[in-house]
Amino acid sequence: MVALAEPAAKQRIASIDILRGMVMLIMALDHVRDFFHQGHAVPTDLAITTPILFFTRWITHFCAPIFVFLSGISAFLAGTRRTKKELSAFLIKRGLWLIAVEWVLITFAIKLDPSFHLIIFQVIWAIGGSMVLLGLLVWLPLPVIGIVGAVIFFGHNLFDLVKISAVNDTLAGRLLLSARHGDYWPLTQNRGLVTSYALLPWTGVMIIGYVFGVWYKKSVDAVKRKKTLLYSGLGLLGLFLVFRYFNIYGDPAPWSAQKNTTLSIISFFNVTKYPCSLLYLCMTLGVAMVVLSVTEKVSNKFADVLIIYGNVPFFYYLCHWYLIKLLNIIVFVASGYCSCLIVSTHPRVARFQPDDFGFNLAGVYVVWLCVIAALYLPCRWYGKYKKTHHYWWLSYL
Repeated sequence: MVALAEPAAKQRIASIDILRGMVMLIMALDHVRDFFHQGHAVPTDLAITTPILFFTRWITHFCAPIFVFLSGISAFLAGTRRTKKELSAFLIKRGLWLIAVEWVLITFAIKLDPSFHLIIFQVIWAIGGSMVLLGLLVWLPLPVIGIVGAVIFFGHNLFDLVKISAVNDTLAGRLLLSARHGDYWPLTQNRGLVTSYALLPWTGVMIIGYVFGVWYKKSVDAVKRKKTLLYSGLGLLGLFLVFRYFNIYGDPAPWSAQKNTTLSIISFFNVTKYPCSLLYLCMTLGVAMVVLSVTEKVSNKFADVLIIYGNVPFFYYLCHWYLIKLLNIIVFVASGYCSCLIVSTHPRVARFQPDDFGFNLAGVYVVWLCVIAALYLPCRWYGKYKKTHHYWWLSYL
């Protein structure tokens, strides 16, 4: 999600920007669906889902892991032009800034509640918190950092085998290990937190990305890098297929044969994102590594469009939330809803979201295309602005 700013102008890595741009566009589909899909059917509920609804959700599963993984690579590349002390301070400051943005700007964009009765811990919190932890780890030798990342990445699902209520039933435990989608933690009678992203598993992803950043040093042979990424990606996908098929380890929700082949396939790929399971990460990052491997020399108009978005991911991310919410309000007013329905009776439901609000899935796709098209020119302008200006605040956006 966050392309880390460098102390001087840097050469962009096209394959990273292509992949980042691709998942930025896909990510917006999930958020548009959250706001505009009438009835808000749960795509992963096998009792009610359809193939197109499940796929609409499943394809967006790739976004968060790739954001965090690429942020780790960016962190390593940022360190090639800094001392350890400078890199540590850089990551900690950026991480704290991102957490503040999550709590203030993004929470407000989603809820439109100036009193902030609800604070949201989503993917930007996970990236920011992971940067802070990585900023503390960069003092260690790279092999040690890699071991720490591998232990977290491959071992965090061991906590599924040993249910520790003393951990899971605390706020710290949820934030670190066990947060599930939409988990609500009350602070007072009318204020609380939504803890959707558990920090520790995502930190493992960022550390793995940081270690893979070694392969993007200028001294590394491109052919060797491509082979390493390809074989690593295929290895993760192979691990996913074997472990998932036999329900060995790596996901707390095993798949099972259903009443028809379509639902059985859906069950197989219906891996756990909250908190992110090993098999979820193998499935998504395996594909990401393969894509990075095969797109190093890609040059066409579509890739150029993706690079426009991939150059300015954080700018795009902030803008897309406010644009989606603006469209939400416009559709709400145009649909003739009573102003009494602006605020829901459910405190965790965003404003301007009546129970029957929205469109069918085809309408969701239309809104999504409008959102990403509307952001193309602003992203192109801001990308050019960042290349020609070097104000300190640009590194924060």
